[in-house]
Amino acid sequence: MRQLGSWLARAGVGFVRACVVAVISMLVPAMWAAAVALGIWWGAGNPWSWVAPVVLVCGCTLALSRPVCRMVRFLVARWTATVIPAGYRQAGPVTRMSTGYWWNGFSYERTRRDALLDQKWRVRWSDPANWRDLRFTAIAPLTAGVVASLPPAGVAVAVLGLGQPGPAARVVGALGLVVAVASAPYAWRCVEPVAVRFLRPTPAMALADRVDELTAQRADATVAQAAEIRRIERDLHDGAQARLVGLGLSLATAEKLMETDPDQARTLMREARAGATASLTELRELVQGINPPVLSDRGLIDAVRALALDSPLEAAVSADLQLSLDPPIESALYFAIAELLTNAVKHAHATQARISITQDDTGIVIDVEDNGRGGAVLRADGGLAGLRRRLAVFDGALEITSPEGGPTRVRIMVPCESL
Repeated sequence: MRQLGSWLARAGVGFVRACVVAVISMLVPAMWAAAVALGIWWGAGNPWSWVAPVVLVCGCTLALSRPVCRMVRFLVARWTATVIPAGYRQAGPVTRMSTGYWWNGFSYERTRRDALLDQKWRVRWSDPANWRDLRFTAIAPLTAGVVASLPPAGVAVAVLGLGQPGPAARVVGALGLVVAVASAPYAWRCVEPVAVRFLRPTPAMALADRVDELTAQRADATVAQAAEIRRIERDLHDGAQARLVGLGLSLATAEKLMETDPDQARTLMREARAGATASLTELRELVQGINPPVLSDRGLIDAVRALALDSPLEAAVSADLQLSLDPPIESALYFAIAELLTNAVKHAHATQARISITQDDTGIVIDVEDNGRGGAVLRADGGLAGLRRRLAVFDGALEITSPEGGPTRVRIMVPCESL
């Protein structure tokens, strides 16, 4: 009895899934049939009767191909845990140049809005994944759609056959019911191999996506490097350089007053010494902002612990492991954690934070959680998106969970062969 109940449950779930697969697979052919019906209704004698069906077929096919493929990927991932990469070409960053124009990877535009709009359509229509989606919408009805239609078709035959008088009709209805029940647990499963075969990105598409990703990363690295150079120049010009100029003037004045007014000269010397101390402090802070000495001397974990002590948050660091990372990766992770702590204080108004540094089979995993107000989102021009792009240089990933009201949890994952 238990096995029968389990079978009926599987049959019920399978029937619903088969109906969903059949509807999604046959959606585009249904639009084609509607276009043909429209042409027949309009009348073959009208020389323009073919225009509306052709426009309807082309428009519906182009408009529905990508949503249908996305729905199939979602269903396959939800039902079978098989994740099929979308492989769609992603838009790169839009950067404002020194001339005032905006560069979107294809052309220069006067405004950011025009650059984003032009980029959107260029990326959409030049994406080779469009042809893959169109091919799938033509193949899916003849493969997964036909097989998935067996259970609903069997139920329809059973209803019609059992509702008609006569033994032959009843036999046909019974056969339809048997086919529906027997095929229901399995008919929907054909969508997985069809989707894996025809929806996954081709090697050429994967290579093109990788080239685009590396191009975007190079642009981000160039922009970030230029911004860092401007910051260093500004800090030197406004801070240490101004103090050193003042120090030189004080020493020159003290030299002139040494014989005529020794007391005033000694006062200027004391001021010069204080200025030298302040300049040295600013230079140390500037160097620490470029590459913290504790990071070079004691490694990532101790540097993060020192960062937590200096943070206005009540931050706790947990890391029960010994890391041996390359210096560029250590620097990227250190400044990523520093930026997340700054965001927690500045935007989330958090008072506590927890930093966890662990490792798995592939690399290092860092979790930064705060008790702020939450609501953090990834915006294309936001700091979190820039942080994700900087980590992508090392094939890293960044995941954010930040419901309204908090807490906010950010996970950083970077593969490291040196672990």
